[in-house]
Amino acid sequence: MIIEIFIAAILIVVTTYWVKNDFARVFWPKFTVERRFQHLTLAVLVVITLLWSLRAGILAGLDIHFLALTALAMMYGWKTAFVLTLPINIMLTLLGIDHTALQPSNLLISNLIPLVTSYLIFMASHRWLARNIFVFIFVCGFINGAITGSLHLAISAAYLSLTEQYHWQVIYDNYLIFIVLMLFPEGLLNGMALAMLSVFKPEWLRVFSDRDYIYHHSQKD
Repeated sequence: MIIEIFIAAILIVVTTYWVKNDFARVFWPKFTVERRFQHLTLAVLVVITLLWSLRAGILAGLDIHFLALTALAMMYGWKTAFVLTLPINIMLTLLGIDHTALQPSNLLISNLIPLVTSYLIFMASHRWLARNIFVFIFVCGFINGAITGSLHLAISAAYLSLTEQYHWQVIYDNYLIFIVLMLFPEGLLNGMALAMLSVFKPEWLRVFSDRDYIYHHSQKD
């Protein structure tokens, strides 16, 4: 248990050092001068905090909730998005909703890995699939959100089993089995978010470009 936490802590520290330049150079200058961007970011943090607060589960540590991290990664990029999840975890801890929210293992499994997964799927789509708005919404939103949410549950289940917090059968019956139930809702949540943003507020999506997804229709560069 101590070794796993130590490894996770090192990964989090290295990642935080790696992403700070993106946050400082891209996000922070805009956040400090644009009032609308401030309101948008604060609203996003409140919404995700509420989503993460709504949990379902029978046993402690085996509760599930929506992530919405795919949409967050598309809005801010995975590096800045990771930094933005930290105040959410702090708030969940202060409110007593999740006492493990600030543990390195939780930051790695529930924050960093889903964000990186979402961004890798986006990059693969951008590289190998046709660049149009429908591919962006369904692949980078719906499918991406479903895969990311399912992978999060699978990795969490594996971690709980490896650290022997629960017997594998208990984890399977009370946690892992919910992958099927969460697959569609998580995909729908992120897909609908990207659909609305790409149509009404494309400027809020850091990875979206009219030139690429509306006026560009070639298969590859």
